[in-house]
Amino acid sequence: MAERKKATGSSSETEAKREAESKSTGKGGGSREAKKAEAKGGAKARKKASPKPKAESKGGAKGESKSGGAKAASKTADPKAAEKSKAPGRKAPAKKPAAKPKQKPKQKQEPKPKQAPERPVVNASARFVRVAPRKARLLADQVRGLPLEDAKTLLRFSPRSAARDISKLLDSAAANAENNHDLVADELRIADLRVDEGPVLRRYRPRALGRATRINKRTSHIKVALTPEE
Repeated sequence: MAERKKATGSSSETEAKREAESKSTGKGGGSREAKKAEAKGGAKARKKASPKPKAESKGGAKGESKSGGAKAASKTADPKAAEKSKAPGRKAPAKKPAAKPKQKPKQKQEPKPKQAPERPVVNASARFVRVAPRKARLLADQVRGLPLEDAKTLLRFSPRSAARDISKLLDSAAANAENNHDLVADELRIADLRVDEGPVLRRYRPRALGRATRINKRTSHIKVALTPEE
């Protein structure tokens, strides 16, 4: 009986202590601080007891980050998938047209001076004329550049033998101008008169003491060009 009374007494004491603690917690916040301290102590004890789960959590976080990076890379690598993932209401920004290169302003072309129409040139030639070129050139220098009528009058009264051949050549050139080019002979002038050397005929004459001397009979090619006067 005495033991039971002691047990009942101890139980009543513990209940009285609990009631006092409950009252004290209702009045003040001491019990909260005790609970926080207990919670911190329990967390530290748990960390010390289980260090492995930390490594696992770190590994999981790394794996998740790697998988997230792979997903981001796949999104950037596939532009079509990125376009599909966009919301249907949003429109892609329109691309600006490329700027055209600026063209340089065209420079005004200066009008070209009008060229005078080219004058027709009538040619005639006499080949293998039996006149020395040196003798024919003396007359050609006198006649060159003169009007056709003045040249004919000069040759008509010239004492040189080449005058006859040159006057015949001038008549032939005037006839070509009238028939082929529809020009008037009285309006022509001698633009050019040229005398070239032709082949040489070699002859021999007997001389004293049974010798023979060579005689050169020279020929010439005469060319004339007529043009209308200005």
